[in-house]
Amino acid sequence: MTSKEIRNQFLQFFKDKEHKIVPSAPVVPYDDPTLLFTNAGMNQFKDVFLGQGTRDYKRAADTQKCIRVSGKHNDLEEVGRDTYHHTFFEMLGNWSFGDYYKKEAITWAWELMTDVWKLPKERLWATVFRTDDEAFEIWKNHTDINPAHILRFDEKDNFWEMGETGPCGPSSEIHINLSDDYDNPELVNADDPMCIELWNLVFIQSFRDADGMLHDLPQKHIDTGMGFERVVAVLNGKNSNYDTDIFIPLLENIAELSGKKYEGENEAAMRVIADHVRTLTFAIADGAIPGNEGRSYVLRRILRRAARFGRELDLNKPFLYKLVDVVIDEAGGGMGEVFPEIKGNRENIKKVILAEEESFNLTLDRGIVLFENIIASSGKEKKISGEDVFKLYDTYGFPVDLVELMAREKGFDVDIKGFEALMFEQKQRARESTKKKIAGAYDVDGIEQNFDFDNIPQTLFCGYEKLKKITTVLDFITKEHTSFIILPETPFYSESGGQVSDKGELVVEGNEFEVLRVLKIKGRVIHVVENKNGFEFKKGMSILAEVEEEFRWDVMRNHSATHFLHATLRKVLGTHVKQAGSHVNGERLRFDFTHFSKLTEEEIEKIEKRINTAIRKNIELTHHRDIPFEEAKKMGALMFFGDKYGDKVNVVQFGDYSVEFCGGTHVQNSSQIECFKITQETSVASGVRRIEAVTGKGAEAYLYAKEHELKTAGEKIAKLNEEKRKLEKTIADLEIKSKLGGLDSILNSPVKVKDIPVFKGEVAAASMDELKTMADELRVKMKSGVGVLISPIGEKVGIVAVVSDDLIKEKKLLAGKIVGQIAKVVGGGGGGRPHLATAGGKDVSKIPDALAAVESVVESQS
Repeated sequence: MTSKEIRNQFLQFFKDKEHKIVPSAPVVPYDDPTLLFTNAGMNQFKDVFLGQGTRDYKRAADTQKCIRVSGKHNDLEEVGRDTYHHTFFEMLGNWSFGDYYKKEAITWAWELMTDVWKLPKERLWATVFRTDDEAFEIWKNHTDINPAHILRFDEKDNFWEMGETGPCGPSSEIHINLSDDYDNPELVNADDPMCIELWNLVFIQSFRDADGMLHDLPQKHIDTGMGFERVVAVLNGKNSNYDTDIFIPLLENIAELSGKKYEGENEAAMRVIADHVRTLTFAIADGAIPGNEGRSYVLRRILRRAARFGRELDLNKPFLYKLVDVVIDEAGGGMGEVFPEIKGNRENIKKVILAEEESFNLTLDRGIVLFENIIASSGKEKKISGEDVFKLYDTYGFPVDLVELMAREKGFDVDIKGFEALMFEQKQRARESTKKKIAGAYDVDGIEQNFDFDNIPQTLFCGYEKLKKITTVLDFITKEHTSFIILPETPFYSESGGQVSDKGELVVEGNEFEVLRVLKIKGRVIHVVENKNGFEFKKGMSILAEVEEEFRWDVMRNHSATHFLHATLRKVLGTHVKQAGSHVNGERLRFDFTHFSKLTEEEIEKIEKRINTAIRKNIELTHHRDIPFEEAKKMGALMFFGDKYGDKVNVVQFGDYSVEFCGGTHVQNSSQIECFKITQETSVASGVRRIEAVTGKGAEAYLYAKEHELKTAGEKIAKLNEEKRKLEKTIADLEIKSKLGGLDSILNSPVKVKDIPVFKGEVAAASMDELKTMADELRVKMKSGVGVLISPIGEKVGIVAVVSDDLIKEKKLLAGKIVGQIAKVVGGGGGGRPHLATAGGKDVSKIPDALAAVESVVESQS
């Protein structure tokens, strides 16, 4: 059976059992910061098991995209070395939310495996938790499995827990023994490749509290998961998952690209590549991108690991991106049909992988040279020092796991502890540097210890609605010439989420104090003011807190613009784009985002036009404040890994253009942003780009500055053009002077025709005007006589004839008649005044003939 048929049979089986067939969740779980990647089918139903969410159905089934490359579910090192571990896999699953329980889960699983798929019953084994008599009895009395094939195991194998606390319960696993010794219980759960787990049935019935005690849940749930790749191999009688139609098209293409066969020492490398390109394709389609931290770093490791194995197949140029089409169109009957998101993101996936491959090839080439030098100079001790590993990583960007892999191939050990110690020292230096930077000009060290926060209520922020507030001094500290004041409520926004603090002043008893900085510590807002005169603040005294309105508006325009920019980047570049940092002040905005290549001029123009079009639409702001987190998720608000969200959140929404989690201050409608202009687009780090932009007054100032630059540049250009013209004239004069000097040879060798001196010759003139100037000079210097100058000009012939005044008067010789006759020789004609005439011709090759004809022409006319 094909993999497509098997998947469809599973889903249809449970559809017939009244299950709702739900789509797979993305492999990037943006709404669950506890996970790097979706690693099980239950992830999308986690809120149901925790009692925090519900669904409009009680039964569900699906095929879930999963990636396991970190934490306790880390199969990375096994991939390629065996035939059944993968970083990416599909998990077939069915669920019951407080509906059916153990009996149905077990009997339906047995029915599908033995009645529908016809797996041999004598090779199947069931395991249950050691105290789960209920599951044991169901297997024994409600299926026809061999009772001797029902085994009990401890927590390690047959008890599932979501975490240290939370929902949990016993499980029952179904194994198949494919070996000749299929009746041997010792092979079950022994990590034998011939006796493998196919399906895990989890019975969620308890809750573990902080003390480790178990309590019954009010509702019991079923959560099952079956490895799709494994069951396809079993149903097709294959000992390796890689021998199924899920992987064969990939392996055949890798063999074709490399010119090597899938056999012997090539097998492991080809399996790694086939597995890893699937992971990359699905992760990038769902918005992840290779980078330096967290999930992005894991992806980068996977890509580089695949590229490194490609070198073993002599694939030294980018090749992984070429396999994306195979994953989408061929592997598993075309994964793009089951998961349309990879088909829709096809070109973006290939671009991301290609850019990363090109970058890594440079890193790998440099690193390999240094690695080989380290190996060569290591002497008898087969160990790479922590210092050398750190140098490879820090200077050349060489992944540590690749150092370990290459070292292992050479029989070398690696001093990982030494490397980690050096990394720790580097991080400590970075932290100390950061602390010094953020300390700023004001002494804020120890401020937290100076306030009794336990007896000071949290500050209420009223700055969304008003910029002025008369209130009272709740608490304060004065240190030298600086005072730190806490108010019960304040209109001052304290720096958060990339938005800078407000500017403004505090007014008390007629004294005005400029607010230099606004701090927020444990929910209390501290206003830092300069107090040179030593004013004595007192608790309870009346005080006016007033935000500088113009500055606030400038900041709001820039902050709101970042939301439009973020949404637009995702529309123009792709949904892989996500915010990687931002800074918003009154002058400009800075926005960092994940992307794999420099933006083109066309992309930048398209982004600007879309944003400015949206701005002009006068889109109203809806600022959802303190709404439940789950409600925000349903709204589709953008959230990203690493961000921490409480039970209540703020969401900023501009119509259907942008919906994001945000607690900053914003304009009331998009038109108040006025206009948007990108001033710079640069690289921040590998896989991260930065856009700097201006709005409102900032955009106006930017345009004025550019206008001034253009005006100044125009003036400079005009001046340079004038200088250029002068230089060109000088050069032309020098050139003509040089050429006129060349007339001496013609003047020194005249021929006589009836006692008339005839001066003739071929010269090099750039134009007819230049040729005429030379002829004028010749006429002056020859005093009496006839002169003829011929020059090739481009692909044509130029001729000038001159006659002195005495010969015009006495001999009736006319330059026009002379030049006309000579021009006929070169296929042309011409004429002019008696003393100077010009002509042109087509045949440059006839110039010698024309010069030879000069005497006969003069003779015929004299």
